[in-house]
Amino acid sequence: MPSVRQLILIVEDEPAIADMISYALSTEGFEPLWCATGGEAQARFEERPIALAILDVGLPDISGFELFKKLRVIRDLPVIFLTARADEIDRVLGLELGADDYVLKPFSPRELSARVKNVLRRTQAAVEITSAPKSTPTGPFTVDAARMLITYFGKELELSRYEYKLLKLLSEHPGRVYTREQLMALVWDEPDSSLERTVDAHIKQLRSKLRAITSQHDPIITHRGTGYSLKEDW
Repeated sequence: MPSVRQLILIVEDEPAIADMISYALSTEGFEPLWCATGGEAQARFEERPIALAILDVGLPDISGFELFKKLRVIRDLPVIFLTARADEIDRVLGLELGADDYVLKPFSPRELSARVKNVLRRTQAAVEITSAPKSTPTGPFTVDAARMLITYFGKELELSRYEYKLLKLLSEHPGRVYTREQLMALVWDEPDSSLERTVDAHIKQLRSKLRAITSQHDPIITHRGTGYSLKEDW
């Protein structure tokens, strides 16, 4: 029986670029699904299981960043952003949102296909069920490694993949101080292509989500000039 081809969502308003990407992905064994607008992408997102999304930042009806936020509410999935702008702020914003890669136009279709394969290889390895215990409590946190879930005071946290990996690492070693460089190396897939300020942005998002459950505690401790640790005593 032939293997099922992985579905790749392409959200790009320029037909010529979309055709080029679709052809390159098809020759690599993927099934492309093209949408020209963010609205169309949202409407079709839940129709079939999508393995990865390629989002143009400059869509006519919504920015690729805003579309990513809307899709992530429905389901977390790997994302590669496309943009014609080389501004660092765009790249930083995309990475801080949890994007897996960022490609500037013009680009090589073969290079994009290779990046798609690399991202899928990394993310699929990250979600493989392991032989670890189903859940491990650490203070008010409970980590369910098999399901990639973390609860805080009994309430499930809505976390992106990097937020989950950050909090899991900190909760496994309460009291241990991790530098930003260490967190980049241990959590991010390609630390050399990411920025240290990305760690700070993800910690800020984590704190906001933890405060939404209870404002009485601030479990993440900032060590100025160094990094972060998780509160050891409760």
